[in-house]
Amino acid sequence: MPHSGYMSAHTDTRHLLRRPWLFFALALGWFWLLWIPVVLAGASQLAFPGFILCALGGLGPPAAAILLLYRVHQPQDRRDYWRRVVDFRRIGLAWYGLIVLLPLAWNILGILTGVLFGAPVPSFERAAELLSDPLYIVPFAAVVLLFGPLPEELGWRGYALDGLLARHSALVASLILGVIWALWHWPQYFMEDSYIAGAFPIGSAIFWAGWVLPTITYSVLYTWIYNHTGRSILSAILFHFSTNFWGEVLAVRGEMVLYRSIWIVVLVIVIVIVWGPETLRRLSGPRMPIPRPPR
Repeated sequence: MPHSGYMSAHTDTRHLLRRPWLFFALALGWFWLLWIPVVLAGASQLAFPGFILCALGGLGPPAAAILLLYRVHQPQDRRDYWRRVVDFRRIGLAWYGLIVLLPLAWNILGILTGVLFGAPVPSFERAAELLSDPLYIVPFAAVVLLFGPLPEELGWRGYALDGLLARHSALVASLILGVIWALWHWPQYFMEDSYIAGAFPIGSAIFWAGWVLPTITYSVLYTWIYNHTGRSILSAILFHFSTNFWGEVLAVRGEMVLYRSIWIVVLVIVIVIVWGPETLRRLSGPRMPIPRPPR
């Protein structure tokens, strides 16, 4: 039987129960179809035509979500989807604070832990660059938003998560989505000039503990926020942006990445214990149950 959750009463659960895997196939297929030729050709993702193919490949999650949304869902579902993308009132002030400060906190804790165990203090070059020219923060933030958070979350949390929550507990749904999210990035490890390949060499300890594990556990944090903000897709976009923004600004590297991962895992464990694996949400406040499909 599907699990109770927090979703529009108009959503057709029969579609949700069978469409997440079709969404994953479309999102991964689109991405890999465009990115694998870049890998095989040994082309740079920073130069033409690799840049164009990589940019188009990154549109796989939103393209798959919007295609399925308009092919198999009802008009009220589409209206509900776009409202959840733009409705900033769903996110309470405390949750805005957590969205901004949590990624900052675990980066700082990773740095402090690393320094405590003998790592050199980072130079914070990017942070110094932004502080020296505050106007540059706007285009910098726009690039961070457009290349990752906005397009990806229109699909991952915007479409796929609800379908997984209809069948699984919040914790299991999050972990499934986290694994697929990590697999989606796989071609980037074989790309020339790839930040991921440079910072997290494939097969290394930092690859597993600094990239794969956090990517999967991050997914639990997204669901926790999503279920506390009325299924706000905007909250997922902003949290993804905040994570990437602070990661770029503070530029945590080396063993500090491992310490950061430990703090993230500790946070996730605490959240699962306190809020429970079934919904990752306390039962106070308005409920938006997922309608059960007919037997």
